[in-house]
Amino acid sequence: MRYECRYVDAENGILKWEDIEVEDPYLRDVVTGEKPRLKTRFRACWTADALHIRFECEDDHVVATMERRDDPIYLEDVVEVFIDKSGTGAVYYEFEVSPRNVVFDALIHYNGGDKEVDVAWDAKGIYTQVSEGADGWRTYDLRIPFADLDWERGQNFTPHHGAEWRWNLYRIDDDVEGNRHYWAWSPTGKVDFHMPHRFGTLVFVKE
Repeated sequence: MRYECRYVDAENGILKWEDIEVEDPYLRDVVTGEKPRLKTRFRACWTADALHIRFECEDDHVVATMERRDDPIYLEDVVEVFIDKSGTGAVYYEFEVSPRNVVFDALIHYNGGDKEVDVAWDAKGIYTQVSEGADGWRTYDLRIPFADLDWERGQNFTPHHGAEWRWNLYRIDDDVEGNRHYWAWSPTGKVDFHMPHRFGTLVFVKE
């Protein structure tokens, strides 16, 4: 799985998402890779200082009660982004947003089946927004500054043309019967998102 993330010049910080090609196919069942119950499509691009991601989610039932940053919103409806800059799987970032625009972010240290989730770590400059459409779709926008992805101090954290990171995108959704559904851009083969060896590749393109 590879996604070409294109560079854009955002005038006054405003992105024209309609000019960014939507990813197709949609997120799929995390275990089987089959078509999900609801559609989840995404777009991504980068600017001089940040990575921008938009989820567009078909939604017919919302479960979202939590209100504070770093609450365990993954127990309810949520979209998620995992980013591994080094590609080794040893350290990666986790970002989540709920339908109420509550953010969970953490730095993950991963060693095989064991992982340490550092919830105290925060992306200080992250910006998120959630909007609801009249047609039953919900849109999640994330702006993640490259300056926040700097756990290895002193290293250049800004990508260049041709740079490749590892990443994955997910969604968890509860239906009206209380069944939980797990979807991913790059399916992991099991109900476990923390499988960095199953991440896909994010390719930065600047033409």
